[in-house]
Amino acid sequence: MAIDITVPQLGESIVEATVVQWFKQEGDQVTTGEALLELETEKVTLEVNANDSGVLSRIERAAGEDVRIGDLLGVLDESGEAAGADSADSAGNTDSKGASADEPASADEPDSADESGSTDEPPESAREASGPPEAVTDDRVTPVARRMADEAGISLSEVEGTGMGGRIRREDVERAVAARAAEPTAPDAEPAACAAELTAPDAEPTAHVADPAGDDREEIVPMSRRRRTIASRLVEAQQTAAMLTTFNEIDMSTVMTIRRRNREAFEERHGVRLGFMSFFVKAVIGALRDFPELNGEIRGDAIVRKHYYDIGIAVGAEDGLVVPVLRDADRMSFAEIESNIRQYAAKAGEGKLSLEDLRGGTFTITNGGVFGSMLSTPILNPPQVGILGLHRIDDRPVAVDGEVVIRPMMYVALSYDHRIIDGREAVQFLARVKSLIEVPAALLLEV
Repeated sequence: MAIDITVPQLGESIVEATVVQWFKQEGDQVTTGEALLELETEKVTLEVNANDSGVLSRIERAAGEDVRIGDLLGVLDESGEAAGADSADSAGNTDSKGASADEPASADEPDSADESGSTDEPPESAREASGPPEAVTDDRVTPVARRMADEAGISLSEVEGTGMGGRIRREDVERAVAARAAEPTAPDAEPAACAAELTAPDAEPTAHVADPAGDDREEIVPMSRRRRTIASRLVEAQQTAAMLTTFNEIDMSTVMTIRRRNREAFEERHGVRLGFMSFFVKAVIGALRDFPELNGEIRGDAIVRKHYYDIGIAVGAEDGLVVPVLRDADRMSFAEIESNIRQYAAKAGEGKLSLEDLRGGTFTITNGGVFGSMLSTPILNPPQVGILGLHRIDDRPVAVDGEVVIRPMMYVALSYDHRIIDGREAVQFLARVKSLIEVPAALLLEV
């Protein structure tokens, strides 16, 4: 019995993914629960496991291809017979992946033998004889390759497919684009390379493309799905929101003194270090209670005020920024906040964040100070309408009670959506965060 392997539900608002790699090959034995392949979504990377035991008889979508929920990824044969086992009787079947029982065709070659096993006619001739209509059917070209070919003005009938069964993939179109760009003289070839890079926003992170002119001083590195999503979301945020940023500075003296005096006892009791982020999470929640619009979002012509505090914490991962969420952060202790943040950071580094870790969020905090940033303007994380940016702490001269003293100071930045938040509320919100950090004892009364 043949069982279809399809793209599962990927989580809230996620409808598309990219095949990263297959852990099994056609003909491999598979047991129930065993990982078959890996998919990359805009948020996380996840494995697709086998629901039944059998033999992986057919792979429909190769690494680097875009897929949507419900798309066919492959076929599992419960009977335990590998694909191509009876290829001598079915060599004329276009679904067969083997040329003969003795010597199956490789995954990168189309069927090239008739019933007699003759290979006098090369695969290219066979494809040409079939005519252009067959070359451009949906089952012979990936969606990404078709889109790239359309944008580059390349006829798919002129592209040689190197995927399974002669399937045309992204790399095949890139080679065709590079070959066309290499035809002019060298001075004209470099702009063509740039055009190829700009017209391939959906390229997959499976290969680097050499500069068509042969200049190894440049290389075209396709974006990962996460990086493409980050890029589109940031552009979306700037195009759809009336985003402004207001700044302030905070004297970190008291918080640093508290951390220094309680560091060892806190870590011994809770098993986690006391960091700055827990203070800012508590301070933000206190300020959000005073200015609830910053904890809301816009839905159509309405403002949604949220009476819960799911605070997103931006964490740097290898292939882009991710924002795991502290759910009901107002109910968490300092130790719980610090522990959750460190767990998220570890999971992000290992690529093990789940969709549930990243779902939702009502307000975001990002800390560029860990990378040495002195001042920046954070970009909103839609549909949220506020994000707080933290920066590095520097000793600076400040005036205190009429005297110039040296204090550890941090610049903070609040970006907000001016469509529902006025400048006055934004400035007051940031001033409230400042006061709660500079006098942290007030946090016990506010949150």
